[in-house]
This record gives sequence, structure tokens and C-alpha cells, in this order.
Amino acid sequence: MNRNDRRVSMAALAVLLLTALTLVLTGRYDTSSDALPADSLSHDRRTAGGHPQAYGTHGSYQPAPRHAQPYAAEPAYRPETFPFDPNTADSTQLLRLGLQPWQVRNIYRYRSRGGVYRRKEDFARLYGLTVKDYRRLEPYIRISPDYLPASTLFAKSDSMRRVLHQQERDSMRRDTVQRPAKLREGETIDLNTADTLLLRRVPGIGAYYAREIVYYRQRLGGYVSTAQLDEIPDFPTTAKAYFTVSTSAVRRININKLSLQQLRRHPYINFYQAKAIIDYRRLRGPLKSLQDLRLSKDFPPEAIERLLPYIDY
Repeated sequence: MNRNDRRVSMAALAVLLLTALTLVLTGRYDTSSDALPADSLSHDRRTAGGHPQAYGTHGSYQPAPRHAQPYAAEPAYRPETFPFDPNTADSTQLLRLGLQPWQVRNIYRYRSRGGVYRRKEDFARLYGLTVKDYRRLEPYIRISPDYLPASTLFAKSDSMRRVLHQQERDSMRRDTVQRPAKLREGETIDLNTADTLLLRRVPGIGAYYAREIVYYRQRLGGYVSTAQLDEIPDFPTTAKAYFTVSTSAVRRININKLSLQQLRRHPYINFYQAKAIIDYRRLRGPLKSLQDLRLSKDFPPEAIERLLPYIDY
């Protein structure tokens, strides 16, 4: 080997020796590496008592310093219980109740799609909720009345309406048992002042026709003739012989002051007649007589005649 080859060989040998020496020294003094999985005894000795220096590097026991305390076990999380509304509770409250994060996400997703918990039982449908958890939370569920069905607002009035209807049916049932004494032939009552109880004393008049007579009397403003009873559908004509009429109680309407809608409320004035009255007032001023409307096709003589007792100017 010439001189240059010898120098290269010596340098390579020196590098190898230096590397080997480094590996030997590092492996001898490195005591921080963990034991192999198979060396379970060595591993248990190093970690015995919860302190890494309970045993020495060669297996001899070395007591831990007095100031060193074993690692305390982390306490288990205990869910809280407090009143909550599943429709408004936020994620913090739901997690404090012991629900899992994915269950909280399901609740948020259900509410975002328009879902509403209307009863306590609706919350039991939460996916993954156990019977034990539901029984623990059920006493603390508070559903706000704002989330109840709107129909509950009218439940009380509907109940009252059913009670009144039942009372009316009971009254009618009693009426069929205890009928009021009927008028004898030749006896009469005033058609404009009699109430329903007195009207039912007329032969052929029951609760239905008594109410119809009073209702039509209110719409007209009072009767001026018994013939007007024929305007009530299917009214028994034989009952008219038991009525008399006093026109002093007839109520009149001022034809120059009422609006179109107010005029139409009278049974003898239809829409076209009310419009003709409004047009006449607008073009010619207040009416002085119904004869002012005689040229209108909507007011034939018979219409004017039957309306005269109810009109004032």
C-alpha cells in the first residue's frame, strides 16, 4: 500500500473506533429508556408505588423522598341536575346534565329543523338516552307554555261552549217533559213585547219558533202586522190568531244618516236599494220622503209601502 492508501485506511479506522466508543458510552449511561415489553418485572419495579425511583437501576429498593406524594387518581365526572327546558337549553347546560356531545349536537339539529319538545315524553326520544338517564332528568324538565300547541288557548272556551250547549240540551229536554201551559182559544199576547217564554205558550210555537220570532223582531225593529210572521220560514199560520200588534214600540231608522252597510242590515233593504239611497243623497241631498225613490227601479210601490213604517228622516 502506498502512502496515500495507508492514510485513508487509518482515517476510516479512526472513524469506526470513535463511532463504536460513542455507542458504548451512550448505551452504558442512558438509564432513562423504558424496559422492553417482555421485561415486565423491571417495568413494574420502576413504577411501583406510583413513584419512578422506588427501585434503583439494579433492582435494589430505594425509598422515595418524604416530600414526594403518589399521583392522585383523577376524580370521576358527576352530572348535575337542575331545571331545564330542552327547547332553550344551551350546550353548556346540556353537557352539565351529563349528555354526550353528540347527543347535544342531535338536540341542536332537531331544533334547527323546527322540532319542538311539547311534552316531557318527547325528550325521551333523544337517540342514545337510556332509561336511567331519562328517569334522572325527567323531574327537572320544564316545558315553557310558549311551546304548547296554540289550540290550548281555546281549550277553556271550547269546554265552556260544550257546557253551555249541554245545558241548553238539558233545558230542551226538560221542556219536553214540563211544557208551559198553552193559551186557550181567544187568548192573545202582544207580538212586540212578549219574550220567548210567553211566546212558547202559543199553540204550535216551541223553543225554535220563539227564538225566531224574537230574532226577526230585532232585525225589523218591531212588527206592524201579524202577516210579517209568514216571512219566517215554515211558520205555522194557525199561531197568528193568538197575536196582537202594538205599533207604538216599533223602532225607526234615519234613512239620511245611515251608511250603506247599516242600511243593508234591515230585512227590507237589499244592497241595490241601499246603493240607490246613497246615490240619491249624494246627487240630490237628503230624502224627504220615500216617494223620492219611486222613479228608481229598485223601489217598486210594494217595497216602499212595507218600508214606510220603519223610516225616519
